[in-house]
Amino acid sequence: MDGTGTALGGGDARADGAADPFAWLEDIHGADALDWVRARNTETEAWLQDGPAGPAGGYEALVDSLQEVLEAEDRIPGVVKRGPHYYNFWRDAEHPKGVWRRTEWASYLTDEPEWETLLDVDALAAREGVDWVYAGVQMLRPALREPYERALVKLSPDGGDAVRIREFDVVRRAFVPAEDGGFDFEVAKSRVSWAGPDAVYLASDFGPGSLTRSSYARTVRQVRRGHDVAAAPEVFAVDPGHVLAAVVHDQTPGFERTLAIDMVDFHHSRTHLLRPAADGREEWVRVDVPEDVRVDAHREWLVFAPRTDWWLADGTVVPAGSLAVAGLEAFLAGDPGVTVVFRPDARTALQGYSFTRDYLVLAVLEDVASAVFAADPAAGWSLTRLDTGAEFEAVSVAAVDDEDPERPNDVWVTRSGFLTPTTLLRGVLDPAEPDPAAGDDESARGVEIVALSPVKAAGSHFETAGLRVEQHFATSDDGTRVPYFQVGPARLAADGQNPVLMTGYGGFQTSLTPSYSAAVGRGWLTRRDGAGRTGVYVVANIRGGGEYGPEWHRAALKEKRHRAYEDFAAIARDLIGRGVTSPQRLGATGRSNGGLLMGNMVTGYPELFAAVSCGVPLLDMRRYTRLSAGHSWIAEYGDPDVPEEWDFVRTFSPLHRVDDVPPGTRFPATLIWTATSDDRVGPVQARKMYAKLAERGAEHLRYHEDMEGGHAGAADQRQAARMLAMSYEFLWRHAAAPVLATR
Repeated sequence: MDGTGTALGGGDARADGAADPFAWLEDIHGADALDWVRARNTETEAWLQDGPAGPAGGYEALVDSLQEVLEAEDRIPGVVKRGPHYYNFWRDAEHPKGVWRRTEWASYLTDEPEWETLLDVDALAAREGVDWVYAGVQMLRPALREPYERALVKLSPDGGDAVRIREFDVVRRAFVPAEDGGFDFEVAKSRVSWAGPDAVYLASDFGPGSLTRSSYARTVRQVRRGHDVAAAPEVFAVDPGHVLAAVVHDQTPGFERTLAIDMVDFHHSRTHLLRPAADGREEWVRVDVPEDVRVDAHREWLVFAPRTDWWLADGTVVPAGSLAVAGLEAFLAGDPGVTVVFRPDARTALQGYSFTRDYLVLAVLEDVASAVFAADPAAGWSLTRLDTGAEFEAVSVAAVDDEDPERPNDVWVTRSGFLTPTTLLRGVLDPAEPDPAAGDDESARGVEIVALSPVKAAGSHFETAGLRVEQHFATSDDGTRVPYFQVGPARLAADGQNPVLMTGYGGFQTSLTPSYSAAVGRGWLTRRDGAGRTGVYVVANIRGGGEYGPEWHRAALKEKRHRAYEDFAAIARDLIGRGVTSPQRLGATGRSNGGLLMGNMVTGYPELFAAVSCGVPLLDMRRYTRLSAGHSWIAEYGDPDVPEEWDFVRTFSPLHRVDDVPPGTRFPATLIWTATSDDRVGPVQARKMYAKLAERGAEHLRYHEDMEGGHAGAADQRQAARMLAMSYEFLWRHAAAPVLATR
């Protein structure tokens, strides 16, 4: 592989020793391969267009309906506060590629804020003849009380992970020309951090030897304004077998520091701080913790999140899944002084944290239900539960701006549920009224959230009357209770005839929590089949995710990967056993690692499903480490080039499991979709899986590959609407209206 994800050389021989007949599909941009892609796309699009019109108007009407909600004006414009301004990136029908813009607080509170457009990506794309896709900005923190003036804007030419990075003048609303010393870095899988007003730390592709085997940057250079990148000095580097190198400069006034991260694999890293050396120069000093302890720095604190139990020198343990803190200077000097702020139990898991100036706020899951806590460092870090949410809603909390001179302890609170549109609130963390029983004990002082009030509320875009959210638990093959959410009619007939759509992920300690999706509502929950039944939507919280912390994740790592698939199948059986649905009415969808999950449902549990939608998937686990960024996931799946690891990796490699399926087995109707420009997983595995299933004579098999959109699968809202509509339509026709599916 090269750094762009283009396959170099032929494919491996098959397990039976024969040449791989589909190796030619690995030539991602080859003429023959792209002709094959276009032919498959034409077949799938013709099938979609040829479907029944029905009362909703058919596939194109569904695309229009989903685009309408994706571009709805009553979406909440999420903002980031920098100085007095609130910055937002926004896509709508007028600006499909989007605009980067800003407003002020008083205006943001109104129903129609006055936005100042900083960068119109549609206009830029038209002017430069490149289909730019916005990928984010990084602003230069000015001197205290000075305005923000400069930013580094990331733009992808095709929606992939590789981006061009250009310096932008926020005041002039224009890119800084190269002749004026403006930073402009070529398209690559780059990471960048301001090192001051006239320098940046750049991790990128600098030529031979500068990339890891995962296709990310191995080295970091400090690039000064007006200097040649090729001559810039290297400041940090990692082993080519590691995932990536990055250097980040913390610009917090009074706490400026530079950190380097050596990402050893997806779950292990080493953090270094740039410190004065004895000879007056600077050197990297490693933060002395185990590699599976994630390290963060905030003001005077180091923050630790261990994945396994961390034993300190004095014999105390910092539990896996906890959050702990220590004074930065004292810790580096050899005096740990580690305080455990949050300790999980069998039902809880830490989901995230954020600092205001004076407080730490935590988002926690309790049996996949949200809870929020706050701690006061001045009061001994004791946790106080905050009242911010409701049953079956996901709640996230983040500091607004811990450097705001007037409101440094403000927090955003975002709430969302399956049937409840997202609401954005703002409140203030304050000391709680003292408990009289605590006397003068400062360590007993709690925290409360005051003045919590709605700021924005998204509109409702599908009918929720008569629908209900429930949580159930299925028993997996090894006896583990696995939770799942079921969204559907409150009066559900338990006769096995309800069309059900399951989704899951089960990897990388990622949790699936309740969230409002108008696309799910319109694409599944409110559609009616020929008998007038609406769809049921199920979210599976299988092992491999983070719903119960690191242990839930580790339970499905490497040789235990099958546990995730057993969990998903157990939920499917539970739905069937409870009379919610039947195999003829059950569909499933997943993407990326969730696409690997779907591939294992197709090849391992075909009897349970009527239809499967498999998006931007991993499927060839023999070669995944050599395709795009696959090498970076060895810690999750195992290394197929190590014989004893290939022995278990093969058991969840869908491309190879096809050979294990007995002749005559009915495969579920299967849609495989991907993007040519996906430089993270890549389209190769999807192409070969389709070809392999077609060779086996699988019926109702469809394939679609967009040319752009990257791993997200879409570069704008119209493309996103088509991608979603294609998946929902395919699943609906096969699971809810099977008589119509063959038309």
